[in-house]
Amino acid sequence: MKKDDNSTFFGYLIWGSENQKRIESRKLEEKIQENVNRGYHKIEVRAFGQHGIGGRLWCVKDEKVHIKITGYSGQRTGSMGFPNTFIEIMGPASDDVGWLNAGAEILVHGNAANGAANAMAQGKIFVDGNIGSRGMTMTKQNPRYEPPELWVLGSVGDYFAEFMAGGIAVICGYNPQNPEDILGYRPCVGMVGGKIFFRGPYKGFSQADAKIVPIDDNQWQWLINNIENFLKKIKKTELLSKLTNRNEWQLITARSPKDKYIVSKLSMKEFREKVWNKELGKGGIIGDIINEDTQVIPLITTGNLRRYIPVWENKKYLAPCQSSCPTGIPVHERWKLIREGKMDEAIDLALAYTPFPATVCGYLCPNLCMNGCTRKSNSMTSVDITELGKLSINANTPQFPELTGDKVAVIGGGVGGISVAWHLRMSGIEAVIYDKQKKLGGKLTSVIPDSRIPVDVIEAEINRIHKIIPHINLKKDLSKIEIKKLSNEYKFVIIASGANKPKTLPITGSEKISPANTFLENAKNNNVKIGKKVVIIGAGNVGCDVATEAHRLGASEITLIDVQQPLAFGKEKQDAEKIGAIFRWPCFTKEITDDGVILTNGELIPADNVFISIGEHPDLSFIPDSVKTENGFIKVNEIFQTSDPKIFAIGDVIKPGLLTDAIGAGRIAAQAINNIIKGSENHNEPFQQIDISRVKTQYCDPRLNKFDDVFHCSSECLSCGTCRDCGICENICPQGAISRNEINNGKDFEMIVNSDKCIGCGFCADSCPCGIWCIQENIPLEQLSL
Repeated sequence: MKKDDNSTFFGYLIWGSENQKRIESRKLEEKIQENVNRGYHKIEVRAFGQHGIGGRLWCVKDEKVHIKITGYSGQRTGSMGFPNTFIEIMGPASDDVGWLNAGAEILVHGNAANGAANAMAQGKIFVDGNIGSRGMTMTKQNPRYEPPELWVLGSVGDYFAEFMAGGIAVICGYNPQNPEDILGYRPCVGMVGGKIFFRGPYKGFSQADAKIVPIDDNQWQWLINNIENFLKKIKKTELLSKLTNRNEWQLITARSPKDKYIVSKLSMKEFREKVWNKELGKGGIIGDIINEDTQVIPLITTGNLRRYIPVWENKKYLAPCQSSCPTGIPVHERWKLIREGKMDEAIDLALAYTPFPATVCGYLCPNLCMNGCTRKSNSMTSVDITELGKLSINANTPQFPELTGDKVAVIGGGVGGISVAWHLRMSGIEAVIYDKQKKLGGKLTSVIPDSRIPVDVIEAEINRIHKIIPHINLKKDLSKIEIKKLSNEYKFVIIASGANKPKTLPITGSEKISPANTFLENAKNNNVKIGKKVVIIGAGNVGCDVATEAHRLGASEITLIDVQQPLAFGKEKQDAEKIGAIFRWPCFTKEITDDGVILTNGELIPADNVFISIGEHPDLSFIPDSVKTENGFIKVNEIFQTSDPKIFAIGDVIKPGLLTDAIGAGRIAAQAINNIIKGSENHNEPFQQIDISRVKTQYCDPRLNKFDDVFHCSSECLSCGTCRDCGICENICPQGAISRNEINNGKDFEMIVNSDKCIGCGFCADSCPCGIWCIQENIPLEQLSL
């Protein structure tokens, strides 16, 4: 760094006065920021009582700024300090040092006045001396970052750790200002989080909010390591042996909702005598400075006199993720199991809903559950299910019940047919699959490119299916007569043959067009030749698969055309764009020639090969006359039963859809068949989705845009509609009317309301993160009976 008139042996010197007049705090801050931006990262400030010195100095990662303050620093030194800022005060500090600190490290060579570390969220403050009152008040901690720390060599003043909500304080008790009480008067009032390590005598703290706990080995190791670091910073390493006697240290932590003394659980009379009069009467917080009557407590109604009552609606509604998933997988339940440390159970759970938890959920699904996630609806990043899906390749096959003797024929070995056969077997019903293809899996194994999913993943899941469903008849192209015969031989027949007849265009040269799925099937076997220029009619996701496969086989100019804005989305579209494919619309095809595609406007798009991907029709030539069709598809009811009561139909034979649509339909149809066989009318009508406005996102960090792993994902799931057992409702209830009750021999629990205490205030519903509590109008029983 080039020296100038303001250079010192330390770095760059900034004076807090000009022409023997003190500079305003704002102007001094601007000077500091200006010189940091110029590249001066070591700055000495000759202060004259200016406020906020060293705060809000933003530096890029790995760049650090050292601010040395000589002279007289004012209030709030290092206020709103940023990471990578180190502030060294060469003397005592005024009030509120480190106020709202967000990452700066502050070293005070002397005492600090009142409010040290007030509302600090990150960073560290080291004080070589004592501090005044209300230190470490309202500190907090974001669990994604290291906790804020306050180190005091001596003692602290009154009301220390008031409303402390996070962070770590270390009070060494060396040369304290009051040798008989190093924690001061009334510490830890309202404390709800954080830790306080202290050494020396004390005269008490708020027992209602905090408690003393033993220091375990890990905590002690952390303490002695960091004491050494603290003493190095204040240049008093000779005190290390004196300050590292384990028997002299104690640890205070906040009480949890489970063991906290909640004054609201007192009766109204006890509350008035023990709390209200004590705190607000003479000698209390405000009793000596006001003359108003603080004894009058208005009537608060309970029981049947309440206008509104709280109702605990745990698991009454579907979470948006589960409601959005066609397969019906309770995604939030999987995250709950992971939070409880039951990783294997979370992985295994998916097999109760789909035989393809890794293939589809991990790789091929467009993740409708993530699109429906409440977090995304509130402009936050949705919880990522894909990694959990990929881990499901290790799922353990569930125990299947003994066969009942009932048999069902399944026509089609694609994802829909496999799904319904899988779920029938889970009910003890034997399923026999008939498919005209050479290989089980339908388009999953014959059409979808290997670039979309690892071959070993899909092979592993197909092998698992073969073990569970041994009766699979391949290369069986059945006729109407044979289907009718199967209908007589089996309890039911399920049509899941898919849609395999490609749609085409009634134009000149249409015979020169190759169907998309035919090309993709040949491409998987590398049994196709392709030119340099390719045009794909239809710019959906299948068209994108054609584009990427054509590029892999040597095409260099790839154009996808459509009559409307392309419907492609997700990874398929991204991959097509990555290889340079061009999307054009609206384009209307007039004719196909040897030179390429001629549009209705006369333009020629040159092409060596032309493919079409505008959808497919099902082949219904083998469907019995007893099964009604509509617009080329089989007509079904809500349980996928056709006009022939013995025949069901699912998947693309009833309407075009996603792989997950076919999987979900298979599960519903299997449940319906099982109910019919058992003589039950229960067709498992779906639950209503929870109103997402009931779910509170205020507990989440909206800045989070990625997740470290599945454990991080599980902690960020909002658990919409399912209680997380957080205890917030129980703790926040002003009357202590809510309590947790274990049921089913401790395997489950419920929250119950004491109507004699409840006043219908609605605090439980307003604070519940998961939207479990609902406030309803209190209707008397006699009116309900009417």
